[in-house]
Amino acid sequence: MSKVLDDRQDWKPVIIGKKKGASRGGGRPPAAAGVGVPGAVAVSKGAGNRQRAGPDNYRALDSDEAGPVKTVELSLSRKIQQARQDKKMTQKELATMVNEQQRVIQDYESGRAVPNNQVLGKLERALGVKLRGKAARAA
Repeated sequence: MSKVLDDRQDWKPVIIGKKKGASRGGGRPPAAAGVGVPGAVAVSKGAGNRQRAGPDNYRALDSDEAGPVKTVELSLSRKIQQARQDKKMTQKELATMVNEQQRVIQDYESGRAVPNNQVLGKLERALGVKLRGKAARAA
């Protein structure tokens, strides 16, 4: 019984990797791949690895021509800070009340935040002041 298994067993070593002397040239010697040799085919090495340009709007997104990002105006940040201090609240307490991080309140009060109507609405309700619209600009 063991003789039958031994005859079917392959005991040759398996080598994984590149064989020595193997080339992509289809069996041509390396000298034949050069320029000016009859029967040699010129191969462009970078043709298949070219980056694609993409539509024009992709390039516009990558460029810095869009300008600076609009942040909160100084008058709005002062209004938020004044309303919070009038209610004798800390930034952390206000952040907890409007369910935002303390960093968001810091950014709004320092003028670094990008205006978000949803956050401004929460701040309006929590502080009891108008921060958006014509009434806010007039005050």
